[in-house]
Amino acid sequence: MGMNYFHQLCCRSSLWERASATRIVPWALDGVELGDRALEVGPGYGANVGTLRGRAGALTGLEIDGGLAARLRERQAGRMRVIEGDGTAMPLSDKEFDSVVCFTMLHHVPSPVQQDELFAEAFRVLSPQGVFAGSDGLDRLAFRLMHIGDTCVPVPPVTLSDRLSRVGFRDVEIETGATMFRFRARRP
Repeated sequence: MGMNYFHQLCCRSSLWERASATRIVPWALDGVELGDRALEVGPGYGANVGTLRGRAGALTGLEIDGGLAARLRERQAGRMRVIEGDGTAMPLSDKEFDSVVCFTMLHHVPSPVQQDELFAEAFRVLSPQGVFAGSDGLDRLAFRLMHIGDTCVPVPPVTLSDRLSRVGFRDVEIETGATMFRFRARRP
């Protein structure tokens, strides 16, 4: 699940962290309660840690990239438990979390089949009434240009409701904005 050099620079910048903290996460989680135990899938460089810590009791990050997981452990010690692992096969217990969130990372999952596996895993690790929520970018020219040389498999928002319902989620809501969409769904 690679990112080109430009994308890496962007995602670890203070500008991106500010945008994520002030625009992306607040919009994606408007009206969503994270509960006592929240899991962020794909925290990357940790842009959302500060914002999420203010909304959840305890925060866990599941990061597939070993280098990024080590960096998160070092920089977010005491703020986030970091687990190195794949979102399509989470090394986590069933019903362990009150919420699972991910932001601008679903398009880095290499195939729709693997994205569906991630959705099924999010469902599995959620407690009953737990919420799966987040956001991702819309498939547009500027989005594609930023991802030249990256793994980039955009999630069409029009198909997401059915995909989430298929793995068991209920109360699925998807809203499209100017450059991204947000989603939320509940485990019954």
